[in-house]
Amino acid sequence: MTTETRTLAQWLAHCERLHPKNIDMGLERVRQVADRMGLTFSCPVITVAGTNGKGSSCAMLESILRQAGYRTGLYTSPHLVHFEERLRLQGEPVQAERLTLSFAKVEAARCQPGESVSLSYFEFTSLAILDVLAHHSLDVVILEVGLGGRLDAVNIIDPDCAIITSIDLDHMELLGPDREAIGFEKAGIMRPRRPVVVSDPLPPLSLLRHARDIGADLWRAGHDFQTVGDKQQWGWHTSEARGARRYSGLAYPALRGANQLLNAAGVLAALAALRERLPVTAQAVRSGLALVELTGRFQIVPGQPALVLDVSHNPHSVAALAANLDVMGYFPTSHAVFGAMADKDLGPMLARVMPLIDRWYFVDLPTPRAETATGLMHKWQALKPPKTALAGTYADPQQGLQAAVLAANPADRIIVFGSFYTVGGVLQNGLPRLQARHMPDP
Repeated sequence: MTTETRTLAQWLAHCERLHPKNIDMGLERVRQVADRMGLTFSCPVITVAGTNGKGSSCAMLESILRQAGYRTGLYTSPHLVHFEERLRLQGEPVQAERLTLSFAKVEAARCQPGESVSLSYFEFTSLAILDVLAHHSLDVVILEVGLGGRLDAVNIIDPDCAIITSIDLDHMELLGPDREAIGFEKAGIMRPRRPVVVSDPLPPLSLLRHARDIGADLWRAGHDFQTVGDKQQWGWHTSEARGARRYSGLAYPALRGANQLLNAAGVLAALAALRERLPVTAQAVRSGLALVELTGRFQIVPGQPALVLDVSHNPHSVAALAANLDVMGYFPTSHAVFGAMADKDLGPMLARVMPLIDRWYFVDLPTPRAETATGLMHKWQALKPPKTALAGTYADPQQGLQAAVLAANPADRIIVFGSFYTVGGVLQNGLPRLQARHMPDP
């Protein structure tokens, strides 16, 4: 079979077999292949890194810039159901056929005679996606870092502006044991004399030092820009030194959760920093924040029972989920469908949300990295849950959700969280619209 006739599924299977490691931090190999491909961008590039909030920030950027009339390209990872979700061109997922052309270009560049370069799955697929973006006549490209920042494959591209969202403990086996070490890795996406927006209100000193050492144009939350607001509306403004720019009377972003205000504030700072190249109107900001959508970020799906989808997968994001669940109102019973990776800090994740959950449905996930449903239940039991709490194990997220629906009353809620795989697993057949089994048919 020639490379030109491979389907996307065949290309992805090929990528999985190429490299001995799923994650291989470093830029030398991926940069070598990118140079062979002549990979460059002629439009502004915004790169977004951070422990949590990357996807939400990217979605807000895309939404506002599209409302301003710009042709946008957005690369995020991982996907929930279909690989094509990772690349959005002008708001729409890329066509598989367009991706396969760039996969063939990466393979040709990788396999030059006598100089074959081994690439990981993420490196190969990132190069293909970057190639599509570079040849699509876009006005602006938004890149979400996959892991860390300094050694992530997308960091071969020099951003015109960088955003660093929250910094917390995750992937410590790769990024370091504490916030200082992790902050240094995230800071690797900064570039000298170019703006970097730090949305975290208490950033690690390592991040601030790196910005100073390389001469980056640092925009800090609470210093260069800040927010004010009440229950109905909010506002954003920059310092006098940053031009005293201001947005007042903004509706809260369509993405739910108190943490989204931090993300939105960082997005507005990035747009302010790029205003000479990408001017946007106040109406584009208002419309973009009002219309932004992102599956699986404290997404509440109406139904009986209500369904909450959240890809929170580390203690920091689960704490945000718990805070958001706590203000949803009264539900007689809360059911949780939970699956997660074995390398996560599972004890604190479970402990943080345990007081809010009455029934647990622990699920297996289709990846070797995942903790088993039985293992998750054992960790939950070790935390000594309330005697009234119930739990079971299930072969996959769909089965866990089906069991929750069978057990739920119409006024209950079901929360699906713990991993992209968990949320993606219940979306395999589309967005569920739940109806408890004892509800009469219309």
